[in-house]
Amino acid sequence: MTCSILTGGAWGDEGKGKCITYLCNNDKPDIIARAGVGPNAGHSVEFNGEKYGLRLIPSGFVHTGAKLMIGAGVLVDPEVFFHELEYLNKYDVKGRTLVDGRCAIIKPEHRERDKHSDYLSKKIGSTGSGCGPANSDRVLRIADLAKDVPELEDYITDVSLAINETLDEGNDVFVEGSQGFSLSLYYGTYPYVTSKDTCASTFAADVGVGPTKVDEVITVFKSYITRVGAGPFPTEITQEEAEAKNIEEYGVVTGRRRRVGLFDMDLAKESCRINGTTQIALTCVDKLYPDCAKTQDFSDLSGETKKFIDDIQTETGVPVTIISTGPDLKDTIDLRDELL
Repeated sequence: MTCSILTGGAWGDEGKGKCITYLCNNDKPDIIARAGVGPNAGHSVEFNGEKYGLRLIPSGFVHTGAKLMIGAGVLVDPEVFFHELEYLNKYDVKGRTLVDGRCAIIKPEHRERDKHSDYLSKKIGSTGSGCGPANSDRVLRIADLAKDVPELEDYITDVSLAINETLDEGNDVFVEGSQGFSLSLYYGTYPYVTSKDTCASTFAADVGVGPTKVDEVITVFKSYITRVGAGPFPTEITQEEAEAKNIEEYGVVTGRRRRVGLFDMDLAKESCRINGTTQIALTCVDKLYPDCAKTQDFSDLSGETKKFIDDIQTETGVPVTIISTGPDLKDTIDLRDELL
C-alpha cells in the first residue's frame, strides 16, 4: 500500500502534468484523485503523440486501469466536467470518474463575478474561472454542493471512503495537487495567491486521507520558474532574456504569456519544508540545458546539469528522483530505485 501526493513547488506550471502521466502510467495506482482549488489550474498532458489540456479530470487518466476521483475540497464546474468527459472519451473516463458529493459547485454567476471584479481580474490576475467567488460562497455556507446537482447524480461517491478502503486493502492511491506552493492562500505571495492553501497537507484533506496514511510527497520544480499574473517574483528576468534562453511560455488555461525567472533555491527550500517533500521531480532540464534533451540516463547528463541537480539536493536535503529531459514520457530519468 502506498499513498503518494504530488505538489507544485512554485507558482504552478512546473510540468506536473507530464510527471503525473509518467508516474501513473508506470506505477499504475488503483485510484488517482484530484485535489486543489478547481478548474482555475490547467495541466498539460502529452501521451502517444497527442496533447491534452485539462482543468478538472485527473491528469493520470492515461492509466485506464485506475478509478479517477475528484476530492471534496475541489470546486467543480459542471460545464468543464462534462466537456472533459467527452474530450477524453477514448480513454473511457465516463465509466471511471467519480465526484465527491461534498464538492462545492461553480455557477455561471461565479465566473461573472470573477471576470468583472477589478480587484480579482486586474490586480490579482485571476483566471476568471469563478473559483474565488465560489470558495467565498463556500465559506459563507451558501454554495451548492455536487450531491444536490441532478446531472451529477451518476458520478457522486464518497471519495474519502473509497480512498481509505483502497489503502486498507493494500492498494495504491495517487493524489494530484494543482497549482503551486507560492500560490497558497497561507504561505504564498499574499494577496497575489489563489483562494485556498495549495500544500500537501491540504491536498490530503481535500481527498479525505489522514497524514499517517501518506507515504510520499513528490514536489515538482521546473529548472527555471514561471508565474502568470501579478505579484512578487524575486528571480524574474526580462522577456527578452527569456526569449534568448528559449524559455518563454504561455498559460494552459488563460493563454497569457508567463513571467519567467531563474531557479529560486530559497523558495525551493521553503517549499520542501512546508510540503514535507520526500522526493523532487525536476522538469524542463532540456530547455535550460539543451545538450541534455531526450537524455534517458543520468550518466549522460552534462557536468553542468549534474551540478545543478546536486546543488538542489544539497540545499533542500531532498533527493531528485525524477528528471524530465523532454515532453515525451520516455524522455525521463527515473532514479527512485537508486535513491530511495
